[in-house]
Amino acid sequence: GGIFTLTGVAAKNYAGPALALSFVIAGVACLLAALAYAELASIVPVEGSAYAYTYATVGELVAWFIGWNLILEYMMGATTVAVAWSGYFEKLLHLFGIEPPFWLLNDPFTAAQKAQSLGMAPPPFAVNIPGFVISWVVTGILLRGIKETASTNNLIVFIKVSAVLFVILAGMFFINPENWVPFIPDPIKDAAGNTHYGWDGIFTAAVIVFFAYIGFDAVSTQAGEALRPTKDVPFAIVASLLITTALYIGVSVVLTGMARYDTLDERAPVASAFAAAGVAWATYIVTIAAVAGLISVMLVMLLGQTRIFLAMARDGLLPQNIFGYIHPHFRTPFRSTLLVGAIMSITAAFVPIGNVSELTSLGTLLAFTLVSVSVFILRLKRPDLKRPFQAPLWPLVSLGGAALNIYLITQARKENLRAFLIWAVVGILVYLLYSRRRSRLHS
Repeated sequence: GGIFTLTGVAAKNYAGPALALSFVIAGVACLLAALAYAELASIVPVEGSAYAYTYATVGELVAWFIGWNLILEYMMGATTVAVAWSGYFEKLLHLFGIEPPFWLLNDPFTAAQKAQSLGMAPPPFAVNIPGFVISWVVTGILLRGIKETASTNNLIVFIKVSAVLFVILAGMFFINPENWVPFIPDPIKDAAGNTHYGWDGIFTAAVIVFFAYIGFDAVSTQAGEALRPTKDVPFAIVASLLITTALYIGVSVVLTGMARYDTLDERAPVASAFAAAGVAWATYIVTIAAVAGLISVMLVMLLGQTRIFLAMARDGLLPQNIFGYIHPHFRTPFRSTLLVGAIMSITAAFVPIGNVSELTSLGTLLAFTLVSVSVFILRLKRPDLKRPFQAPLWPLVSLGGAALNIYLITQARKENLRAFLIWAVVGILVYLLYSRRRSRLHS
């Protein structure tokens, strides 16, 4: 979903035509993290999340902090997709000649920007109604129950890959090379001290587009089931990430070639690029595909979030009566799903896509930094553990991955970095004041 949602924010505001370099940087960070993740997953040969693996191998404190940051990955990730979905939904309405007031389709900050671009005064009130509504539609589906099956996942992957290939193959015929000049625009500092464009902008964009790689760890969770884990797992990880990165680079090159980077729509960049190139039929296809496909991304992300909450509640780290409650009829984590849906819908209604997407990436980067460090610690403390798969080039993969992730975290926009630090401090306080006292491990 990230390639359809965040290429606009990253290219328009930070990387320019050099967005492809941002995808390469994010891809390298993902590769190092995935190799460390695969080793951790092979030690505990059950399917699960980074939270489950670190709880079983390193301990409760690190696992708690990973679980806390995975909330940003899954819940804020789903929120990001909801905001992007509203952008494509707005495009769809526009294609059929329906033009609702812009202050009913955007958060207050984005609505104020649009009003300024139109030479109007900022509206007294603005809310992203489509983002709010789709959040509750997805929540309602999950409340009643949905099963994540291999065939469903394969269908989702097929649709996504087909859509990406369509963008590359259809868009390559409408590229104007002049749109790539300059490839790396000169850096500009804003009033908040954030750097746009230049190499600093490329690294900031790498933080933003890191969101597109979320879910890359799925291959590594199967390390315990591989017939030849020492060969099959690293090959699968490297191959899948190389293919994904190549596709993402292809899309970024095509998008910035079809339209000037500074004209891309932040919420619906792919549709806006085809529209700018005058390819009306492709605009219809991309918009309809995005409106349908992004719903499945939200479902998978929220499903993952409630699973992690359930695991943390069973370990006593979160209130069992809320996060561990299973509805007697639907057999779903009803209360936690309701809570997640409420937070997601309100955030989607009032927060710009750039902020929620970057927080998602920051949470994921820190979670996988802790995974890399955990693998390093385990190698030193428990060299006797059976490891069907060992990350190569130790300790370069573990420490190099952690260092690159930390560097990317420091490249985030200052306001989002402050919000992320506050989130981390709140997580530590919740653990010390509630979770540690009530956890199964300490009781």
